[in-house]
Amino acid sequence: MRLKINGTVLNVFEAGVGNHNKTHPSLVFLHYFAGSSRAWTEVIEELAKDYHCVAPDLRGFGASDALPENYAVKDYADDVADLIRTLEIENYVLIGHSMGGKIALALAARNPKNLQSLILLAPSPPTPEPIKEETRAKLLSSHGNARVANETVCKAAGGKLSGEVFERAINDNLRSSKAAWKWWLESGSREDLSAEIEKINVPVLVAAGENDEAMTPELLEREVVRRIESARLVIMPEVKHLPPLEAPAAVAKLIRKHGETRAGDNSFDKGKQAENKFHGGTGK
Repeated sequence: MRLKINGTVLNVFEAGVGNHNKTHPSLVFLHYFAGSSRAWTEVIEELAKDYHCVAPDLRGFGASDALPENYAVKDYADDVADLIRTLEIENYVLIGHSMGGKIALALAARNPKNLQSLILLAPSPPTPEPIKEETRAKLLSSHGNARVANETVCKAAGGKLSGEVFERAINDNLRSSKAAWKWWLESGSREDLSAEIEKINVPVLVAAGENDEAMTPELLEREVVRRIESARLVIMPEVKHLPPLEAPAAVAKLIRKHGETRAGDNSFDKGKQAENKFHGGTGK
């Protein structure tokens, strides 16, 4: 469906509507850079029977409108907050992947009253993302380039994706708007939210891919987990940077296990964060 949200029109995928504001909290999914709501397809298929699931195409990505201006992490956080108000979601878990993780952190730092917990998959850190300058320049100049899109997805997922999922990821990359593409690479990924995220007061689960070369477990431990009192880290074995595409069954299992942690539950064992591995399988 298409909704007018915060001055723009977003394409929003919604499933499990019969579970809206019932026993379980809603699950709000935020996709990675150059992705779309379709990145969550297999994960949502695993969860929609029991959960109300909402996945927007973030502004300038997927089938959502691309504005000529107003691109900042706070603008994306505003979009998500307005979407939650528009859909009258009473309680929710925010789930962000990569770029979506940074946006989720920005929204969670506002301490919205209905947020129960935060799940971050290979999130872009609140500090400037450590992208090599040659990589950044190559990506900036390659918007709409199918060959580079193919290389990027292959590297991020380690060549493990099925043909259908791989083609979907390439298509999402190629339909990203130039404005949103340029924003993230030039400024969004460089934004520093480190002072703000110390305000987060809900349980936070950070999931790192064991083989992720971009958002390594060590980076996420240092830049995310240590900055948030209620955060813990789990490591997903044999996964690189695209867990919703590489291991959707494992991601769904992780969400089921941790997604209903209530705000104020500070029972995470901070002393074992780095050693904690999540063995959920890598089912596709």
